[in-house]
Amino acid sequence: MNIFADIRALTLTALADMARDGTIPDGLDTGNVAVEPPRDAAHGDMATNAAMVLAKPAGMKPRDIAEALAPRLTADPRVEAAEVAGPGFLNIRLSARVWQDTVAAVLAEGTDYGRSDMGAGRKVNVEYVSANPTGPLHVGHTRGAVFGDALASLLAFAGHEVTREYYINDGGAQVDVLARSVYLRYLEAHGKPVEFVDGTYPGDYLVPVGEALKAKVGDAYLDKGEQYWLDEVRSFATEAMMDLIRSDLALLGVEMDVFSSEKALYGTGRIEAAIDTLDAKGLIYRGTLEPPKGKLPDDWEPREQTLFRSTAYGDDVDRPIMKSDGSWTYFAPDIAYHYDKTKRGFDALIDVFGADHGGYVKRMKAAVAALTDGAVPLDIKLTQLVRLTRGGEQLKMSKRAGTFVTLSDVVEMVGRDVTRFVMLTRKNDAPLDFDVDEVLEQSKDNPVWYVQYAHARIMSILSKASESGINVSDADLAGADLTHLGHSAEQALAAKLAEWPRLVEIAARTQEPHRVAFYLYDLAQALHAHYNRGNEEPALRFVQDDAEISRSKIALARAVSIVIASGLGILGVEPAQQMR
Repeated sequence: MNIFADIRALTLTALADMARDGTIPDGLDTGNVAVEPPRDAAHGDMATNAAMVLAKPAGMKPRDIAEALAPRLTADPRVEAAEVAGPGFLNIRLSARVWQDTVAAVLAEGTDYGRSDMGAGRKVNVEYVSANPTGPLHVGHTRGAVFGDALASLLAFAGHEVTREYYINDGGAQVDVLARSVYLRYLEAHGKPVEFVDGTYPGDYLVPVGEALKAKVGDAYLDKGEQYWLDEVRSFATEAMMDLIRSDLALLGVEMDVFSSEKALYGTGRIEAAIDTLDAKGLIYRGTLEPPKGKLPDDWEPREQTLFRSTAYGDDVDRPIMKSDGSWTYFAPDIAYHYDKTKRGFDALIDVFGADHGGYVKRMKAAVAALTDGAVPLDIKLTQLVRLTRGGEQLKMSKRAGTFVTLSDVVEMVGRDVTRFVMLTRKNDAPLDFDVDEVLEQSKDNPVWYVQYAHARIMSILSKASESGINVSDADLAGADLTHLGHSAEQALAAKLAEWPRLVEIAARTQEPHRVAFYLYDLAQALHAHYNRGNEEPALRFVQDDAEISRSKIALARAVSIVIASGLGILGVEPAQQMR
């Protein structure tokens, strides 16, 4: 049930009837006709812009269209009133029965209420995290992991077929540095003195990896040049780091469907195939780039390179794909990887990158557009930095990692559910302040606690009602006489539930899961306000002396808890059964 979609369909049907009887011209484009909540709730339950968007193409005054449309809408039993406002907006008031039916629909559909077929089974690949396999995930990766996972869940809830994917960047020089760092820990495990230099990774997380390497090979690599051990230690270390990363992701409740390896692209012809595809389109050439902005002529040595003509697809400059020694640049395997994703039958690709990858967006989108002739869109989402504080001080270091706060550090401090919810309290491309002290406070200013408390409060209401002999199963509550929900405050709370299906579609369309977190806070606020109002108006209390009246009011509370649980499920957060 999506009452906003239903009333919009009613509006379009009425407009079609008006066109047939000559009230408005035939063939008008109604694509921009919207039905949405009014800016001021006092104006009604919904408002439509139909008259405003059709006036100019119809050659009519907006109010004339609105006044003709209003009686056609009120002819429907769901519409109690339709009033023309201002230059031609139409404010709509719905009957109490609509809100009662909303509560019944939530109880009948459970956490599937609000699920949409908007995506129509469209196959979407969401690639996120994809951190270099050189250490544990840090707090920045945490935000990308939560955002990507919630976005994937949101798109699936809205009817897309979603694949979650992690791209292992195991083909670059940083993996050689990892291998050398693990070798130092291997030497250390043998009692040898070591010194971490030349950018090697000093974190304690490599200590057990070095010990594990010793357990596997004994003293076979002692006093040997790296030509004897680099390849094998690289593979050993990468596997160990991916085990660590998978463990970190599990702490957040993140499970990937696919792990793809960059290294697996080399020597298979897949990079060559992708570049050949671009070459066949005349997009690969030998040329010389202009010096980067800010470089003086004597700082720049022009050289001929093999380039991808990415400027043909909106990039600022063409991009090198091959080094002077004939090896591929880091961009080439990334082109091949995305080409592989398009070949796997996805209708759309989404990459979630960290803030430091902003300069990579245009070239990657250009490559995918060129490879698919624009048939497979690539959307790249950037997650901005997280400022983690406690006691008023910014947290920057972790003994385990050596140089940064890890994902596991954050989860250990505040828990998985708090971590995930807080990471979604800002739009992904806005910086996020994460105050450890604040997110553990029990106050209205803490959105995590506030939403969880709303769900737990309803669980308490259900428990007390059950103890008093009221059957509070969803099936029984669905059969309650909901006409007892006649108070405007009860209808307002039900109206908030009616916004959920619309919110899901908007959030999925804009790819903004933070909208779900915002909605849940607003719904929790409405629930708490209604509960407190019952202290002053006994008729609004959820548990009444009359059992049948109680069942109807408890049905409303239960419907709120179902929608909260559904929204938290998209965010990957478990709803609280009780507050401690």
